[in-house]
Amino acid sequence: MTKIADFRVMTPDQLHEQLLSLKKEQFNLRFQKATGSFEKTHRVGEIRKDIARIQSLVTAQKAAAKSA
Repeated sequence: MTKIADFRVMTPDQLHEQLLSLKKEQFNLRFQKATGSFEKTHRVGEIRKDIARIQSLVTAQKAAAKSA
């Protein structure tokens, strides 16, 4: 699990890349669950929360850019 402070120091491009990476990992874990080779059950929640953190940060940055 990554802390929000780690995401705040990233550029928008890095955030986008991290988001894509997490979504790919999330897809792979769902695929593993469907095939029955699911081992890291705790990782699903961590990925979901990290995706939400990044999306929240991107939304906040866009709002700050609009108001500035």
